Amino acid sequence: MIDIRDATIDDAAALAELRWEFRSARPRQVEDRDAFVIRCAAWMRAQLTTNLQWRALVAVDGDAIVGQLWMHAIEKLPNPATERERHLYISNVYVTPAARGGVGTRLLEAALAWASSQNVDSVFLWYSERSRSMYERHGFASPERLFELHLDR
Repeated sequence: MIDIRDATIDDAAALAELRWEFRSARPRQVEDRDAFVIRCAAWMRAQLTTNLQWRALVAVDGDAIVGQLWMHAIEKLPNPATERERHLYISNVYVTPAARGGVGTRLLEAALAWASSQNVDSVFLWYSERSRSMYERHGFASPERLFELHLDR
């Protein structure tokens, strides 16, 4: 049985390994696996210690972490209208291939429940073609008034 829970600092190394698995297939890697996992685990450990900017949810099967979702609450400027004053950015939603089949949905639903409890106005993310239908089933749609600019690296 797979459980969904908040990530802890003790999960950082496993989460960094999953991040490598998720992103290493993309072109133009500039870092080898070991160096990346060390750097990423340190970053994750710091984020999970403070919970000031990022928080993470994990899917756990026994002792193994088989999925993760990271989220970052973004404060909006104060608003005199009835609009809520926070957005939520969701990133790094990844489930190992062997655990797929509803685990990503459970992670997303847990994140959306947290967002609702935190008075979040809107949730945004970048999706893959593979994950698009999951997000659409939960009400995500392409906004009409959002611009995106990719800066040269």
